[in-house]
Amino acid sequence: MYRITCLLAALAWCTSAHAQASGSSSSPYDSARFHLFKPVPRNQLRELRPDRPGVSESPFTVDAGHLQVETDILRLINRRDDDKRERQWKAAYVTLKMGLWRHTDIQVEAPLYTVQKERMADEPTWHNNRGFGDLSVRLKHNFLGDDQEGPVAVAVVGFVRLPTGGEAGSGGVEGGVVLPIDWHIGEKWNLETQLITDLNYDRDDAEHFVRIMPSVAVDYEVNDKLSLLLEGVTKWDAKHTGWRSSINVAPIVNLTDNLQFDFGGHFALDREMDREFFVGFTVRR
Repeated sequence: MYRITCLLAALAWCTSAHAQASGSSSSPYDSARFHLFKPVPRNQLRELRPDRPGVSESPFTVDAGHLQVETDILRLINRRDDDKRERQWKAAYVTLKMGLWRHTDIQVEAPLYTVQKERMADEPTWHNNRGFGDLSVRLKHNFLGDDQEGPVAVAVVGFVRLPTGGEAGSGGVEGGVVLPIDWHIGEKWNLETQLITDLNYDRDDAEHFVRIMPSVAVDYEVNDKLSLLLEGVTKWDAKHTGWRSSINVAPIVNLTDNLQFDFGGHFALDREMDREFFVGFTVRR
């Protein structure tokens, strides 16, 4: 995994050097000094590039002084281990983002209503917990390509997840680091690569464990209103042996310059990988 990280960083550096050699940026957003209290004018807003709907996030930040809301209207998650079955319903899973300055935004994830059901594999009865989920605070900083004019963009996201969900949450403080990279590989094609390293909490064993999750996604722009996302995700953690993988598919509908709608699913390639189905939207003001 260390070699993968180094390779991604080296490719990003080489591409950025080529972009800089080609000439300086003329983007009005890049040259102006905007911040939380001096918002980017609406006629200079960049293309809407949210983190959803895939696991691979966007390295682009929210324009300074603007609010962006990314929401799961509904998400169903099925999870199974050798001796345990879990099912989650998440309704109104809201991510609020605010652009602080040119290359940085702050984010708050608030699962407004979560239903968690679990049972042992040999038991017929589900045990239910419901309520507000675990709250997350995230900070994203873009180091390259935030003006969306170059062939590559790189950011780092740090986050902490607080155990505000009670029995419907994880039960402990969690946190990690995300490295998203976006590669513009054609007029209608984008390639996204990402590496997540985080520390999760196991309520049953009352201990933390490490998880590593790389992903690769391809985004194809069918036309001005419709895009298609195809993504491969694999993960390893200290609680399981081997890697578990899925293929994720999601159509994205651009209703306006500031409103997107999406839906899709995560289709597990391994018995113990999560299966997910979702519908959601992104809106910017």
